[in-house]
This record gives sequence, C-alpha cells and structure tokens, in this order.
Amino acid sequence: MRKRIAVIGGGIAGLAAAVRLRDLHPSGVDIIVYERSTTLGGKLQTGELGGRRVERGAESFLNSGSDGAESAAVALARRLGLGDSLVHPAARPAALAIGGRLARIPTGTLVGVPGDLSVLDGVARPAGGADVDRGVPLLAPGADVAVGALVRERYGDEVVDRLVDPMLGGVYAGRADRLSLRVTMPQLAATAETEHTLVDAVRAAQARGRRIPGRPVFAAVDGGMSRLISAAASASGARLELGLPVRELSRTAAGRWKLIFGSAPAPRVDEVDAVILAVPAKPAARLLGDAGAEIAALEYASVALAALALPAETALPELSGFLVPPGEGTLVKAATFFTTKWPHLADRPGPVVVRVSLGRAGEEERLQLDDASLLAVARRELSELIGATLPEPAESWVQRWGGGLPQYAPGHADRAARVRAGLPEGLAVAGAAFDGVGIPACVASGERAADDVSKFLEGNR
Repeated sequence: MRKRIAVIGGGIAGLAAAVRLRDLHPSGVDIIVYERSTTLGGKLQTGELGGRRVERGAESFLNSGSDGAESAAVALARRLGLGDSLVHPAARPAALAIGGRLARIPTGTLVGVPGDLSVLDGVARPAGGADVDRGVPLLAPGADVAVGALVRERYGDEVVDRLVDPMLGGVYAGRADRLSLRVTMPQLAATAETEHTLVDAVRAAQARGRRIPGRPVFAAVDGGMSRLISAAASASGARLELGLPVRELSRTAAGRWKLIFGSAPAPRVDEVDAVILAVPAKPAARLLGDAGAEIAALEYASVALAALALPAETALPELSGFLVPPGEGTLVKAATFFTTKWPHLADRPGPVVVRVSLGRAGEEERLQLDDASLLAVARRELSELIGATLPEPAESWVQRWGGGLPQYAPGHADRAARVRAGLPEGLAVAGAAFDGVGIPACVASGERAADDVSKFLEGNR
C-alpha cells in the first residue's frame, strides 16, 4: 500500500520538506501539500512594478550558513536547477539614519554587535570599561537572555539603540530588549558559553562562521523568489490542495492521521500515514492541541512594504540602502535602493525602484492607514531621511504582512524543543514558528521535518 504524507503549509519550509521527501522517496509515496491561501510561497512573493520583477516579501537569503559552508537556501536552489540564476548584491555600503544624517554601518559586526569597538567611531559610544573578564563565561550552558540585556550590560545603551536594534529590526521588526539571543544569534550564544567578554565571544563566533574569501553575504534568484517556489512545487511532485485550510488533525484507531480541510459548510477528509506541520504558531497550536500549548503564546509583528517606481534619472545616495533606529521616531524602519543594490538589473531598462519597510513590533496602530496614506508617509519620510525630495512615483504598491514576523522571547528554543519532544511519532513541525526566520532557516527546518517522518515511515513498513 502506498504511503501518504501530508505537508500542511505551502510556504518555503513546507515546500522544502516536500522536496526532501521526494528525494528520499522517489516512488511509492504520495505527498499532499495543503495551503489555506490560493497561492504557494507564504511570504515569498514576487510582483511587478514598472516592468520590473520586485519582491513583495523577502528579497534575498544568506549565502553561507553559520559554519561558513553553503547555506541551506543556496543548496536548495542548486538542487532545483537554479544555481546559474543566483545573483548577488553590488559591493555598496549600507547606512544608518541617525539624527538627520546617513552614517555608514560599521563593518565586521555580528548582526550589529561589534568584536572591535573601534569601528563604532561616529556611530555609537560604547560604555567604557564594562566588558571586563569576571572570571566566568557570559552565559551558563543552555541559558538564554534577550540580546539587548547582554549587549547593554557589556557595551552600553548607544550600541544597542543605534546599531543592534535597527539591525535586528530589519530582520525581525522587533526590539533587541525582547528578542532571544539563542534564536536570533545562535552562533554568539554558543561562544558566550565559553568566552568571558563580549568582544571575545563575538570574535569567536565570527571565526567559527568565517566566510570563504570572495563569497558574497547574500544571494537571490534572478527573476524573483517565486521561481524558487514554483520549482520546489514541481520537483516535489506533490498534489496541491490550495485555498483549503486544514481545520482538524486527529489520530485514527489504525494509527494513521485524519485531516478535515476545506470550507466549514462542505468539509473534506483525507487520511495519511505521516504529517508535517509548517504553519505559524497559532494555527499550529490549534491543530496540535495540548501538544502545542507552549508555542501558542509566540507573538508576531506586523509590517508593510511600499515599493516606489521613480523616474530613471532619480538620484539616490551611493548606498544599497539604510536602516533606521527606533529612536528616530519614523514609521519607515528600512529602505532598499533596489535597482542599484542588484547589479544584474543595471542593463535592463526601467524605473529606479525603492523598497521601503514600515512598522515594528508594537506599532500595529501606526500601520492602520489606507494604501495611499501609507505611500505618502513612506515617500515623505524617505525624502527627509536621505535629505532630498523624491519625485512622485509613476507606479507603486503596498504589501501588508499582518502578523508576519515571529518575536522570539528568551527561552523560545527550549519551548520549541519541548513541543517537538511531546509530538507523537509520524508528526513533525517546521518553519519560522519553531526554528527562526530567514529562508535558510526555514529550508533547513523543513528538511529536518522530512527526515524525521521518513525515519518513522521506514520503521513502520
């Protein structure tokens, strides 16, 4: 009898799981992907603007993993035949908007945490004499703290407020004082268990993850992330059930899994041998019942992206973009000069495109504007931040990601581990709700879940 595996969630974690399942089971297994939306990809969506392909979600992924090797996202792209389509940003600096000026982001930091305090000149003043050797490691084995708590104690407030907060805010839309060190900077958490000063811990973490010389930090797919999504769906050979949310998940008397999905008035039923759950925290907790209680409290931040197509002659600073510390008070938290950041676009005719990210954790009310008003705020604040009035865009769009980014409080990794430990055999979880944001983290999470259910199936032939 053919085995059947359900993947609930059609984002990149779920699709990476489906591809790995197909690689592990080339034949004899049916894979079904259930996605409540009518499209696959989750927060990886590519749109059009002024004749250009512009991301409506994540625009790039890390090229290397924490060990310096090729990241899981790059490996997946190569597996899907997209290796020759990988592109990299131009070697342009990024900046911080501080007090009405754009200051270049110091080089050599770890998500904004420096291993050399001399690089902070003109950006932030570190606290003098605070990062001293007290005879014990910074963290006890397995312990977790908020990033802000550790860095404030050792480097002072300005380093957190002006550098670490905007760097973390660019990725998580959250605040350093509330985000887990072990989830957001696992490499630093590991070295903090052996090193006695933050400077030494950062340097040790950087040495462990030393990049191959000449390898760019980031990569993207020429033509858009939607190509990665469609290639993964195709390679998985999965049956796709789109626009049909899974409402209930239960164990049958025979040890299989029963899924009730579709509309409430006309539900459909499937039975499968194993399940991978790759959805956000609240729907995951609902389907898991008591086993998912610890993940249910995970909070999410809402953000919006505004994209502006400006006349081709529009002059922008010689930067890839900039980040804005929360203390500046703007709704804009980051901007990417899209067409200058990505050199593969240089010879392609079209407008100058700027992507603006708006909103941080706790600022949901500030995003409650209609699209036209939000675009007006984005253009006005962007003009003020770069010190030049931008022309009216020829085209624009707003993409809202309500509840889009998890806010990992300290202890999240332990909570996720306890959820996994309480799962019955044949059920695995994956995705940002458990293993961190970023495309490589989600890909690796999905592949791990696929490995887990495959081992279960191999043992139950």
